[in-house]
Amino acid sequence: MTEEIISGSNVISLLLLAQEEALSLIKDTSKSVEELKLLLMGSKSDLARLTKQISRVPKEERQQVGVIVSQVKQSIEQGLEARAASHPGQKTKNTTFLDITMPGERPPNGNLHLVTQAIMEITRIFERIGFTRVRHPEVDWDWYPFESLNMPTNHPARDEWETFFLEYPGKPGKDPHKQKMVLTPHTSNGQVREMEKGELPIRMINIAKCYRRQIDVSHTPMFHQFEGLYVDRNVSIGNLKGVFDHFVKQFFGASRVTRLRPFHFQFTEPSFEVDINCGICLGTSKLEDGSTCKLCKAGWLELGGAGMVHPVVLRNGGIDPDVYSGFAFGWGIERTSMMKSGTKLDDIRLLYSNDVRFLQQF
Repeated sequence: MTEEIISGSNVISLLLLAQEEALSLIKDTSKSVEELKLLLMGSKSDLARLTKQISRVPKEERQQVGVIVSQVKQSIEQGLEARAASHPGQKTKNTTFLDITMPGERPPNGNLHLVTQAIMEITRIFERIGFTRVRHPEVDWDWYPFESLNMPTNHPARDEWETFFLEYPGKPGKDPHKQKMVLTPHTSNGQVREMEKGELPIRMINIAKCYRRQIDVSHTPMFHQFEGLYVDRNVSIGNLKGVFDHFVKQFFGASRVTRLRPFHFQFTEPSFEVDINCGICLGTSKLEDGSTCKLCKAGWLELGGAGMVHPVVLRNGGIDPDVYSGFAFGWGIERTSMMKSGTKLDDIRLLYSNDVRFLQQF
């Protein structure tokens, strides 16, 4: 005859109730530790009776029930040890209750952080179309993220309320390009550095940490960017659009839509901002309960900037803009990951909250 299936939640409730009664009995009874051990953890105890019910719990719930059983046993054992310590005359041998009929517990499996997974996937996508992953400094001379990219000394991005400036250890030399140091506010500092290598054509992807003085649902003071740079003869906006279409199809899926908005950046001309329809509300700006999406508010979320490399930037990198052209783009890894179909992440700060319950979902 088949045993009746019982709910795992019911067994857990009974286990927790048994634990509460056991700890109360340990505290208030005059029985010896040995008597309590037999009464609370013996073969005829409530705990033993409930443990035998695991075989009647649906398979998908057994592991969770087994974890609670272990926790209840450990709690009772600790209560008995505490009583033995407070009543030396009742001290007994330290024996461990073992129920060999309990299902085994699998050791927890670790997994890569969501941001690390995104970095690996983005790298593979661009490697397949000929881009090479490179690394450039995350603490750099301010020449590379600012002046070399056609940003004047009075540009708002160079304000101390926007960028983290560092004290240089010692006295800077006479090189005018090496006077101040910053935590890089974007990975674009790698553009001129890559050009200075003198190896053409350039087809690189630079992924690194960046730092800015912002924090809200879509910003963190430390975040990751991936910087793309393609420099060769006869590079056009059509090449830029083709690379974007390939990446979006590979990373986000066929149901997602991007758009290029004309914009202004000092280091590209023409310039665009790249938006994608929101992965939370799918571009409607409204959630199922009728409320406004708190992440995008308008149906679109900015991923990053892009455009054709400015001739001044090419010259600063030692490249003749009359012969070569190129495009560049910089996107946030965290935002890109948030917008991936199915992620449903509406607050970027969750990525760095160190909440295991959240991280284990990915």
